[in-house]
Amino acid sequence: MAINVKDINKEEFEEVVVNVGRITKVVKGGRRFRFNALVVVGNHKGIVGVGTGKAKEVPDAIKKAIDDAFKSLVDISGAIHGTTINHDIQNKYNSSVILLKPASEGTGTIAGGAVRPVLELAGIKDILTKSLGSNEPHNLVRATIGALTRIKTKK
Repeated sequence: MAINVKDINKEEFEEVVVNVGRITKVVKGGRRFRFNALVVVGNHKGIVGVGTGKAKEVPDAIKKAIDDAFKSLVDISGAIHGTTINHDIQNKYNSSVILLKPASEGTGTIAGGAVRPVLELAGIKDILTKSLGSNEPHNLVRATIGALTRIKTKK
């Protein structure tokens, strides 16, 4: 479920830069560098968003990515049961496949790479994950968000 950006308090959200990529364009005079950034924002209470930004400088790309992440916030608080998720789920985004399994209390977040910040900023503390396809950060983050939004609520 999408969140209205005007209704939120941006101070309670935390941002994590997941990936910064450098793109090189070779031109007659040499190389031109540009940067893209992947950022995840969340409030540790079930609201999380992901955004990308591109610019000629890294700080500008990160700022654009943060603004984009706030536009794509989703509420997944219904999928969270205590410190874990309600049930197993597998989701695919492009060539990345992510498997999420609930874990008993005290297990911690067993996740790697780009999946960990999404789960931590969503407020999920005990979960088991496995990346089954490509480990490209942009696709993994989107697959994780998609999986979390598809989890059925307790109702």
